[in-house]
Parts: sequence; structure tokens; C-alpha cells
Amino acid sequence: MTKTRTPWSFHALTPARWDDVVRLFGPRGACAGCWCMFPRNTSSEGSTSGEPNRRAFRKLVKQGPPPGMLAYEGDVPVGWVAIAPRAEYRRFERSRVLAPVDDREVWSVPCFFVARSHRGRGLTVALLRAACAWARDRGARLVEGYPVDTRGQVYAATFAFHGLPSVFAAAGFREVLRRSDRRPIMRRALRPAATRPGQRRG
Repeated sequence: MTKTRTPWSFHALTPARWDDVVRLFGPRGACAGCWCMFPRNTSSEGSTSGEPNRRAFRKLVKQGPPPGMLAYEGDVPVGWVAIAPRAEYRRFERSRVLAPVDDREVWSVPCFFVARSHRGRGLTVALLRAACAWARDRGARLVEGYPVDTRGQVYAATFAFHGLPSVFAAAGFREVLRRSDRRPIMRRALRPAATRPGQRRG
């Protein structure tokens, strides 16, 4: 568990927490039926939502490592952030806009989902900070995000699943490249986690 000074706690999505992510997303999935497989699948692999992707996501969770983190308020799951090494998100490799910035190894944060009851309370920023801390403990040194720059346009919170630039900036990210007016690439460098003598990271 990653501890922060918030009303929430944050846990990696392990097989034991599968029922919690289903409770958060709903039986048909999150936004537009999504099961967080969109960035992992290429456009030639068909649907990015629905039951096939629910099964694929469950298999991913069972096999590990965890594909992201859940936020809880007490025992209730209230938020989700996906985070993994960029190489696991194959769709990005074929994207002109989100193509690699350079040859450095990075982790990526492609999406978020926050329960309607908890939107507008700073949970997305807290999730992002917790995800960075979790990735750092697993050896990550750079984390990237690909928010949508709404430029003042009205944008339904349900569909802001990539995050907003202000969220990433609040979590310590800075813009490093922009190939599209609406899709900046933002990065945060992570310092190695401190360890005590004889302590191993797990």
C-alpha cells in the first residue's frame, strides 16, 4: 500500500482485488464499456470494449504484474489509474502523435477512471502521485502521460480518461513534446526509492 495524506488508500490491482475493479467499473465496464485494454491492443485487433476485453483484462490481472492501482475510501473502490512500462502499450508504438520521444525507458499512464461521487475532489492527482511512487519502487525512473488539452472547452469528466494537463502538472510532470495541439506528452523523472541497509524492494 502507498500511503499519502489523503482520505484515500491506494493498492495495486492484484487478482484478489478483481471484484473491486468490477464494482468500480460496473458490470459492463467503465467509460463506453472500456476495460482498459484500448492502449494495449492495436487497431487491427478489433473491439476495445465489451466482454472480450473484460476477459482479456481479467487474464492480464491474473497473470500479473498489476496493470495499475485502485483508490479506496475505506473499503469502497473509488478510482483507478493504469500504469505500466510503455512497451506494454502497443497502440502507442503505431501512433504518430504519441510515438516515442527518445530511446529512454519510460513507464506510461494512459488513463484514469474516478467514480462519479468522487470527481472534482483531487482524487485523480492523488492517484497519479501514488502510481508514480509505486512505479518508482519497481525501478521506474521516468513516467509519461498523454493528457488531452481541452483549451477551455467544456469536456465531460467521464470522457477525460486520459487526464488533463493540469492534473499531470500538479503531480510534478512537465511537457516535453507536442506533436498535436490537443495531445502533449508530459514526463516526470523519479528518484530511486530510499532503502534501508539489508532491505530489498519487492
